[in-house]
Amino acid sequence: MSNPATESSHGHDPKLEALIARINGLGNGAPPSPPTPPSPVSAPARPDPPPSRRAAAAAPPPAGRPAAPTGTAARPAAPRPESPPLAAAQIPAAPPVKNVALPLGFHPSRDEPWRPLEPRSLEEGNISETVIEQIIFRYLLNNGESDGRRVADQLKLPFRMVEPVLTRLKMEQRVAYRSATATGDYVYALTESGRAVARNHASDCTYYGACPVRLKEYIASVKLQTIEGQRPQKADLQRAFSDLLINPRMLNRLGPAINSGRGMFLFGFPGNGKTSIAERVTAAFGKYIWIPRAIDVDGDIMRVFDPMNHELAMPEADAGLLDQGGFDKRWVRVRRPTLVAGGELTMEMLEVQNNQDNGISEAPLQLKSNCGTLLIDDFGRQKMSVDQLLNRWIVPLEKRYDYLNMSSGKKIQVPFDQLVIFSTNLEPKDLVDDAFLRRIPYKIEVTNPSEADFRKLFEIMCKVLKIPYQAGPIDYLVQTHYLPVERPFRNCQPRDLLLQVRNYCLYNGLEVELKNEYFDFAVDNYFSVM
Repeated sequence: MSNPATESSHGHDPKLEALIARINGLGNGAPPSPPTPPSPVSAPARPDPPPSRRAAAAAPPPAGRPAAPTGTAARPAAPRPESPPLAAAQIPAAPPVKNVALPLGFHPSRDEPWRPLEPRSLEEGNISETVIEQIIFRYLLNNGESDGRRVADQLKLPFRMVEPVLTRLKMEQRVAYRSATATGDYVYALTESGRAVARNHASDCTYYGACPVRLKEYIASVKLQTIEGQRPQKADLQRAFSDLLINPRMLNRLGPAINSGRGMFLFGFPGNGKTSIAERVTAAFGKYIWIPRAIDVDGDIMRVFDPMNHELAMPEADAGLLDQGGFDKRWVRVRRPTLVAGGELTMEMLEVQNNQDNGISEAPLQLKSNCGTLLIDDFGRQKMSVDQLLNRWIVPLEKRYDYLNMSSGKKIQVPFDQLVIFSTNLEPKDLVDDAFLRRIPYKIEVTNPSEADFRKLFEIMCKVLKIPYQAGPIDYLVQTHYLPVERPFRNCQPRDLLLQVRNYCLYNGLEVELKNEYFDFAVDNYFSVM
């Protein structure tokens, strides 16, 4: 039996009937159905059903059969067709920054897999208005006065996002208008009360550069540009090592190691090009990545962009869309980094370095090398002991993340996403234990060149140094100074000996050429204590 009250309440309200019919029509594409008591299956909770359901609902119902019960009651009993879209939505391909939309006209590629989109509002960019205010105070304190657009340029934010903050500070009498500009802007200066607030902010931190990026946004950007996702192949390695004479067997051994994006040991005798190989590895990956100028870690400012270690490669300025602000100016595009640390490496360089005088932190070496290559050259000869370095990195090398301590005492987790290469003249097993060697999956020995490769290196270096090549003096060198004394060939020796020959000729005012007596002089100097 139906409830009379329900029938009367639904049947005598034509507006309600029309609304229910319209909702049902939007929900499943079916014709308006007779009013029925509300139920979970008829509620418009799923406005975007699969195409198969829309097609079935759009078909005319058989004669004599109500349309709505057939279209709504039979489908929810088997929800499996809707499961795949939900599962795909719950497991994204890569954890995005808040908004993974890309600038208009930009197309991701292997050379540049991602580009940060300029935020349209503070909320969209996850930008703290308090941080903006503090930077404005410090900037005006150091510069005296500035127009609004220069303030926005200092913050690397669009003027439309900075102007409301300046207006509010004017209403609070923290800043005052010094004058107006021809573009409808104002020149701002601190008032006495604003100057007091600025000094208070500057006592904690003197940073007044680009507005920092949130830590979670940086972590997401590393995942979008990870070196592990590049997977360079043989052609990429051949292009990266095109300026080196490298044995094909050595290239075949290097290839899988570079393709993995994991750690690698390069060991062998000195002078065979371990450092040269390591420095060219990054060229096998994509060209560019985007890194933030600075990161905000709950109020702590940590600088990431380092002109000493990062090669700036911003997009072309004459691209119209870029000039209009297509990308987020708080980020900079750099070439995939290659950072080299030799005997000067210390434990302090692997931790966040906080400057007590200005309150600004500097990112550690491994964080600056994310999405690139980190070369530890002359491994075993650092100021820090090998055990210290191994204990510091034994977990990051396996887990691919690291923990850093900020000056405030907060500990943060950051990506450890780079190809770490240890280059050493010593045997790896004599330096580290098995537990560490297990975390460096590839151990590659850089061997001495063959005689044929050794001769080929002389031919190549003669072209580089612009010395006329002659095979006779090279034969004399090998037959006289190498084979009789069983002197091993090294990849660096052709370059070094030719430089000695050239310098000898230039000093004595002679024509630069290859002669037997010139090589005698060079060998006496070069191998006198070797």
